[in-house]
Amino acid sequence: MKRRTLAALAALAFSAASLPALAQTPPVKTLKMVAHADLKILDPTFTTAYISRNFGYMVYDTLFAQDSTGKPQPQMVEKYTASKDSKQWSFTLRPGLKFSDGSPVTSADAIASLQRWAARDSLGRAMVASGAEWKAVDARNFTLTMAEPFGMVLDALAKPSGFPPVILPERLAKMPATAPLPEVLGSGPFIFKRDEWVPGNKTVFVRNPNYVPRSEPANGLAGNKKSNFDRVEWLYLPDANSAISALKRGEVDLIEQLPPDYIVPLRTDASLKVGAFGTYQGFLVMNQLHPPFDNPKVRQALLQAVNQERFMAAMGFPLDMRMAYCATWFICGSPNDTSAGAEPYRKSDVAKAKQMLAASGYKGEKVVLMVPSDIPALNAEALMAAQTMKSIGLNVDAQTMDWASIGARRAKRDAADAGGWNMYVTVAGEFDANSPIANAYLGAACGNTLPGWPCDKKLDELRTAWLKETVPAKRKELLDAFQARAYEAVPYINSGQYSAAFAARANLKGLDKLWASLPTVWMLDR
Repeated sequence: MKRRTLAALAALAFSAASLPALAQTPPVKTLKMVAHADLKILDPTFTTAYISRNFGYMVYDTLFAQDSTGKPQPQMVEKYTASKDSKQWSFTLRPGLKFSDGSPVTSADAIASLQRWAARDSLGRAMVASGAEWKAVDARNFTLTMAEPFGMVLDALAKPSGFPPVILPERLAKMPATAPLPEVLGSGPFIFKRDEWVPGNKTVFVRNPNYVPRSEPANGLAGNKKSNFDRVEWLYLPDANSAISALKRGEVDLIEQLPPDYIVPLRTDASLKVGAFGTYQGFLVMNQLHPPFDNPKVRQALLQAVNQERFMAAMGFPLDMRMAYCATWFICGSPNDTSAGAEPYRKSDVAKAKQMLAASGYKGEKVVLMVPSDIPALNAEALMAAQTMKSIGLNVDAQTMDWASIGARRAKRDAADAGGWNMYVTVAGEFDANSPIANAYLGAACGNTLPGWPCDKKLDELRTAWLKETVPAKRKELLDAFQARAYEAVPYINSGQYSAAFAARANLKGLDKLWASLPTVWMLDR
């Protein structure tokens, strides 16, 4: 009996070992990334928060996309034509495009998505103001007619951030834009696993079997986005020490935004790679619906007190990754770099700022500052903002909360004493700040939907004139005039410029292809 049992077990073992390799289930290849913030809003057409934007690029696709040089390239579009006067455009979608549920992507989906986008985005609104009209020809072909020439059509359709023009199913795109979409259904490289989503802990994506990639290799946000990983997990680890320890132990592959204090120490660790991950500027965003920041003289007084070097040092960035001072609203070193209007504010002066605040008529109103608790650099930026405001006599009420809560609360238009706010801090990557039209927070068109709700008719008129001007010399004059007016209207305050950093396991391939602060994980491999 014992011999028969042993013989049977031996035969079973031989049979299992003899199975062909194809019959064996391959292991699931997983990338684990520590995301820079907790994900709460799943709709990139509703908020400008970068975590929601990054989510959008995982599950959605766009008609055009910027390559690594910033040039718009066709993405979901197969081909397009434009008239000489740039007023007549035609587009053809690539064949076989599908949403992740298998339903086809059509012209009606693209048009409804663009109409939703144009109602919120600065470039989209500019296109509408120039008479943009979309029309479906058939399931794959559609047209755009402009009443006026508009030289930034492709730039708009390839807009990488702020409100990227992602393509949604028509039925979702036509839902009211006053609330986040209740459903996630895209045609991008991944599917969102809602059943595994744990807010405050983990977001899971799996490869989209219905994704139809381009033939060109991935380049910036353009090209083939087919992932080398079956599964991607975004982990939310607000404690920096826990995140660093997990990376060193190999429990995670990548930290999207390395806390500044760890940049220098981790550069010497041979098992890790630390690299620059985009150029940023810090923003102090003021609610201009309510006192005291409804008064431009109060905003000017605070601007006079801001010391960019101190802000960047407080945020912890090493000397080789920060600037002592940047005069432009459009990223120092970019094609639109200008110092127009900056001279009165080039050197911070607290004594002068106190005088300006006293002359403004400030009545001691409380300033509710939302302080993020879970992002070290933003926490430091907020604490420095509080110190700067107190130094000139503003009555500051600093309220600490996580970044996701700030993202929800900043949408409230109520006064601070009714659950609203007066200031929060944030940062913007280069492509969200490098021109009058890309920089959403300089979009001071009255009635806009941006948190802070800046409203300055002259600034908006100058931006429109810059947008329509085609003569380079005149365009430069308008750019300077626009920035000079921004220093008068102060739609927000630039707290300084720096380069962010990522940290990853050294065996992770493709890190050199990560582009401009966007975690393009489809470029990575192990």
